[in-house]
Amino acid sequence: MIRLRLFGRCRIYHDPVSPVLKAPAQIGWTAWFRTIDLVTPQPLKGEELLRRTKGWWTVDPSDVSEIVKKYGKLVVGENGELMVEFKSSEDVEALSSALKEAFGDKVQLAP
Repeated sequence: MIRLRLFGRCRIYHDPVSPVLKAPAQIGWTAWFRTIDLVTPQPLKGEELLRRTKGWWTVDPSDVSEIVKKYGKLVVGENGELMVEFKSSEDVEALSSALKEAFGDKVQLAP
């Protein structure tokens, strides 16, 4: 298994950036007739974390996702970083080429 980080070109500063999940999303509950003091932490999955780049990256994350799915799987790494998981180095090369063809230097893979 090979894991590489996925970076996109920042819309404002134009340098490569990647989202990092700092803490799980917290879901709370509200009822009409009572208070519920329950908060459930929910970690985001790779696809959800990629969608959060909308407006931050210069490319549409759904376009990136469609290409990535052909060669690997979007995952969240141990430190919350957005990563692509591959089965082989051939898939890495194929995805790198597909991203370059579709987006130029606006989406990149890095260790």
